[in-house]
Amino acid sequence: MRQIILDTETTGLEWKKGNRVVEIGCVELMERRPTGNTYHQYINPQREFEQGAAEVTGLSLAFLADTPLFADIADEFLAFIDGAELIIHNAAFDVGFLNNELSLLGERYGRLQDRVQVEDSLLMARQRFPGQRNSLDALCKRLGVDNNHRQLHGALLDAQLLCEVYLHLTAGQREIGFDGLDEPSQQSAIEPVFSSTPQGERPRVMVLEAELAAHESRLVTLRKKSGDHCLWDAASL
Repeated sequence: MRQIILDTETTGLEWKKGNRVVEIGCVELMERRPTGNTYHQYINPQREFEQGAAEVTGLSLAFLADTPLFADIADEFLAFIDGAELIIHNAAFDVGFLNNELSLLGERYGRLQDRVQVEDSLLMARQRFPGQRNSLDALCKRLGVDNNHRQLHGALLDAQLLCEVYLHLTAGQREIGFDGLDEPSQQSAIEPVFSSTPQGERPRVMVLEAELAAHESRLVTLRKKSGDHCLWDAASL
């Protein structure tokens, strides 16, 4: 399966108020492994930033003055993502902005969902960590992904961080056989995805002490509700 981890930066929070995409960053995965292929593009929005967006990204209209318009890069961008599954954190935000950009070019471009499948990593994180903060920074801290170099939001940097977070969130699928391997990995911790060394075994999830305690507490509750008749306890006898 070909997957693309995608992030955008924009001039503001709402495309309905005329805000535009100013940066796109993409990281390619093939069979859940980074290929090294990326897509990164700054875009001239032809409008000023809202103050909050300028502060978060560190970008300005002056910096973007000599960059191409979205119309100039649309075909190249769509060719890169075409047919892939997109992994996006808070997908409604990025998809909304990108669909707006496509609509400004005319009906022939259609919607993003006509070309790709979209998976929202924020929804995945909320299912795994209900009631907790699940921003990209919070997930990096919780899952042990180094984001100390993230001083400002940047589309490619954020896509690379999200790639590592996504692999952590989904690493358990190997252990239940989704990748067709018979032997589980012997790695005890997840190695950084973006390094100069070749990619080895896909990393396993790093379980924190707090997570183990919460898991055991949940098992105790389930045992009480089932009258101490849990299938996993019987299987371990």
